[in-house]
Amino acid sequence: MKVIDLTLEELKALIAGIVDDRLRALLGDPDLGLDMGEAVRTRLKHSLAAGDRMSGDDVAEKLGLRW
Repeated sequence: MKVIDLTLEELKALIAGIVDDRLRALLGDPDLGLDMGEAVRTRLKHSLAAGDRMSGDDVAEKLGLRW
């Protein structure tokens, strides 16, 4: 297949797919697929069970960030 043979919609879909793939490669989770240590798993379970949550806005305000 040649680019010249693509319709405008096909070209847009191709470019969107390439951009998505590149962003995933650049911004993806570097720990994806790695095993989580037992100590981290235990702390995470306790943290989730505590129910204390902050919104993204609260965190940003606490850190002096603006969205």
